[in-house]
Amino acid sequence: MSPFDDAPDRRGSDSIKWSRYAGRDVLPLWVADMDFAAPPAVLEALHRRIEHGVFGYGGPSPALTAAVLDHLRTEYDWTVEPDWLLWLPGLVSGLNIACRAVDGAVLTATPVYPPFLSAPALSGRTLQRAPLACADGRWGWDETALAAASTADTRLFLLCHPHNPVGRCWTRDELQRLADFAAERDLVVCSDEIHCGLILDGQRRHTPFASLSADAARRTITLMAPSKTFNVPGLGCAFAVIADPALRRRFRRAMEGIVPHVNVLGLAAAEAAYRDCADWHRELLDYLRGNRDRVQSAVDGEKNVRMAPVEATYLAWIDVRGLGLADPAAHFEAHGLGLSDGRDFGAPGWLRLNFGCPRTTLDAALERFSAACRNA
Repeated sequence: MSPFDDAPDRRGSDSIKWSRYAGRDVLPLWVADMDFAAPPAVLEALHRRIEHGVFGYGGPSPALTAAVLDHLRTEYDWTVEPDWLLWLPGLVSGLNIACRAVDGAVLTATPVYPPFLSAPALSGRTLQRAPLACADGRWGWDETALAAASTADTRLFLLCHPHNPVGRCWTRDELQRLADFAAERDLVVCSDEIHCGLILDGQRRHTPFASLSADAARRTITLMAPSKTFNVPGLGCAFAVIADPALRRRFRRAMEGIVPHVNVLGLAAAEAAYRDCADWHRELLDYLRGNRDRVQSAVDGEKNVRMAPVEATYLAWIDVRGLGLADPAAHFEAHGLGLSDGRDFGAPGWLRLNFGCPRTTLDAALERFSAACRNA
C-alpha cells in the first residue's frame, strides 16, 4: 500500500477545496492542491519551528537560500546567484507584481491559469490573448497568433511553464522559439514555473526559461515555489529569480508597501522540501503517473470527450464540448463531481480535473465522470 493511498480526511476542515461542497455529495477535484499530507521531513521541520515558540518577523536563512540554489543546480543544471532571489508570499502575487513592474501591454496564450487573465487588468494593463494550438491531440504554440496578438505597446509576456491547464512540459526547442520571439520584440518574460517539480513524462525534463541563454536570463522573471510539488500552498512561500539588476530593482519597487514578508512556517517548510524530500518526491511522481493513466483510460472510454496526454502537473484538461452541454461544470456537479470550469481559463466547454488524490477517491470520481457523460 502506498502512503499516498492513506490521505487525511479534509471534510469539515479549513480546506477551500472541500468546503465548497459541504453538505453535498460532490467529490471536489477542482482547485490545484493535492489531498496528500505534506512530506514527513516538512512536517518535522514545522514541528521544530513551532516548538521554538517565537513567531516574530522572519526572513530566509542562509540554509534556505543554499537549499534552493542547490536544488536548482541539481535538478535543472541552473546556477543562480543568491542575490537573484526575491521572496514572495505566493506565486499569484508574483504575477501581479510583474504586471505592475513592467509598463505596457501584457501578452499571454489561452487557455491558461485564471490569474494570468486577471493580473493585467488589476495592474491597469491591457491584456492581449493568443490561442494555443491543439493539433493531433497535442498542444503547442501558435506563433502566428502570438505575433498577431502583440503590438508595439506589448512589453510583458506571461508564460505558464509547465502549462496549467493543458499539461505540457515545453521542450527546449519550443522555449527557444519563444525566447527568439521575446528578443525580437524586446519583451520581458514572466515565467510561472510552479509546476516544474511535477514532470510526469519520464522522457522529459524541465528547462527553466531563464537558463536558455544570457539574453533569456536578462529579460526573465522566473516564479517558483515548493507549494504544488510538496503540497504546502497554504503556507504561502514563493520566490522570484531575476538575474538582471535593473529588472530586479523594478520588481522590488513594485513590491514595496503592498507585499508582506513570507511567514516563518512557510520558510521552514520550503527549506525542508528542497533539501530533504527527494525520496518522497520520486514516490509522489510514480503515484501521480498511475492516477494520470486512470484518468486517460476513463476519458478514452467515453464518447464525445477527449484529453491530450498529461506530461506535467496533476491536472487533466478535458474537452467536453462534444457532449453539447450548456453548463458543463454544473452538469458534472449534478452527478457528484466538482471540476474547474474551462470558462475561467478562457475556454468554455472544457473542464479541469485534479487527480492529486488517493486512488479510492479518484476511482469513485471517475465512475461519476462516466455517469455524467452517459447522461449528457
